Amino acid sequence: MERSVCITKCIFCSRTVFVHCIFAERPTSRLSHQAWIGHQEQVKTEFPDSPPDSQSLTVPLWAMALISIEDLDGLDDEQLDDDITDHSEPMDDEEQDRMYAHWQAVGRTHHVSVPREMRGPIEEMTRRNQTSEREQVPFVTVSRHEKLGEVLYEERVYPPGKWACVRKADMLYEQSISNAFMKLMRFICKENSTGRYLGMSVPVVNEITMADDGTNFMKDVLTAYYLPAEFQARPPEPTDPDISIVDRDTIRVITRVFYGTTTEETVSRQISMLWELLGNSGDVLRDRYMVAVYENPGVPQRRNEIWFIRRAP
Repeated sequence: MERSVCITKCIFCSRTVFVHCIFAERPTSRLSHQAWIGHQEQVKTEFPDSPPDSQSLTVPLWAMALISIEDLDGLDDEQLDDDITDHSEPMDDEEQDRMYAHWQAVGRTHHVSVPREMRGPIEEMTRRNQTSEREQVPFVTVSRHEKLGEVLYEERVYPPGKWACVRKADMLYEQSISNAFMKLMRFICKENSTGRYLGMSVPVVNEITMADDGTNFMKDVLTAYYLPAEFQARPPEPTDPDISIVDRDTIRVITRVFYGTTTEETVSRQISMLWELLGNSGDVLRDRYMVAVYENPGVPQRRNEIWFIRRAP
């Protein structure tokens, strides 16, 4: 068993923590946020050299990845009062530095550099996410296909709406989506004609086009953020000329959930898996797919969906 120590932020309460990343052979069951905190005492004997800070946590790497928003929702009000720091006030410089360092580390896994001007949007979005709900892009479920109680895939219709869109064509797919999302973060966090924080909606959608061989991705990727309901009638203007407001038509998609990072390799695998489930389907596009992302890149085991697009009737 190998381990390393890093300084990071709790993905739920944004508390600065020292984390022992333990590389075990096999994960066990999911841990709740409360169990995660309690885990420090369980392994402190095994690793007596852990940092003495009272906020230090010692957790398996796989436990970090498997903690979910649902786990946090299960805590009662008293536990939340004990475990979550109020971040309604702006972070101090030290907190900002630590949060920025965390995003830099995440950026390196996506082969991108996070510029210092992202410190403000990172703080703003982190702080706002503690106190406000993310708005769900509206849709209607048409059908759901299950096997032994597990949802294999479902079909949905998304109505017309206005989206803020960015096109990037970097060397790697993950570079394009990361750089595009940083632009959208700045747009959401006041770099718009209203000067206001617009609010987060989910999912953020990345649209990919396949090369002629049907296997590799084209470099050009479109990343789209759905404008919250408050701004659908009168969209704010972006200050960044690379962002355009697009009125997108109704779209009918076949969706399948998957978890983890989204790279060209992982997305290609999900495309193949969904085609295996569907078999031959002539009314589904094969040259264009969408990847819907529900959580920010800093969440290790984040929820995503692969979307297949139905041809227009």
